[in-house]
Amino acid sequence: MDKRSIIDLEDRVLGGERPGPREALELMDAKGPDIFSLIASANRIRNHFKGNKISLCSIINAKSGNCGEDCSFCPQSSHNSSEIKKYPMVGADAVARQMDRARHGGADRFGIVTSGKGINGKDREAVLRMLRHLRAEDSLHRCASLGIISREEALELKEAGLQEYHHNLETARSFFPNICTTHDYQEDVDTIIAVKEAGLMACCGGIFGLGESPEQRIELAQTLRELDVDSVPLNFLHPIPGTQVQDIPPLRPLEILKIIAVYRFYLPDKDIKVAGGREYNLRDLQSWMFAAGANSTMVGNYLTTTGRDCEADLRMIEDLELCPLANG
Repeated sequence: MDKRSIIDLEDRVLGGERPGPREALELMDAKGPDIFSLIASANRIRNHFKGNKISLCSIINAKSGNCGEDCSFCPQSSHNSSEIKKYPMVGADAVARQMDRARHGGADRFGIVTSGKGINGKDREAVLRMLRHLRAEDSLHRCASLGIISREEALELKEAGLQEYHHNLETARSFFPNICTTHDYQEDVDTIIAVKEAGLMACCGGIFGLGESPEQRIELAQTLRELDVDSVPLNFLHPIPGTQVQDIPPLRPLEILKIIAVYRFYLPDKDIKVAGGREYNLRDLQSWMFAAGANSTMVGNYLTTTGRDCEADLRMIEDLELCPLANG
């Protein structure tokens, strides 16, 4: 798609239309100078729907490793041989301290993340207690990522104080068997449906660079549109030694920016969050993720890899004359 066609589609999106899969694929195929036309249009769409506010999300890896799922990219999977810290559920005090650090680092959202297909028993009760404690703090937006859950479990979490639930589909349904065989894709879809039915916000996206095709990247975007998720985290493979995908070459920075931009076109009024792999893959082009249409990113450390200093991210946002959401 050339510059004139990109701008025409931008105008249509700003007017309330939504691109179809064919148009999205044409955007994804942009080359040379047209890539920068795509980025400029995505930036204007972001500004139209989201203004100059940037949402910053921070997480705590509250339970690490020993996961029975065989996700090819995940160092927490017991099917992989990655060397990571493994530990059971942390205490409420540790979560509260991390939330306080997140607040001081400029975050407006805080998520509790646990490894495993789901959560039950003592671990579930521990998370419920954590949420009640955090709700009493009445500060950051409360999120959790606890695996596959039912509508009843989602309602229980909401009652305890949860506001948003994170659960990635990871990739397109047609590609999913290539990266995970221990559960069915529909279980992930059903979790998002349950979360929405319970009245929670849904944070749901995927990871790119696993070998999926451009068509499958759009297939995932279409599924997210149909599910009407609220926030879309875009992760980009950071190959970890010991995982099944450790030798896959990383995506090029401009390819990543195209993905961000196309998702902004396809899901114009949703929060587009650049998450894992941004430092490793975008390198000196990290600030371009906002120009490409993102209005959110993660700050601080990830689950098993380190992020960069929060001050550097806040300075980057200020230099772009954007504003962290926490600052009003």
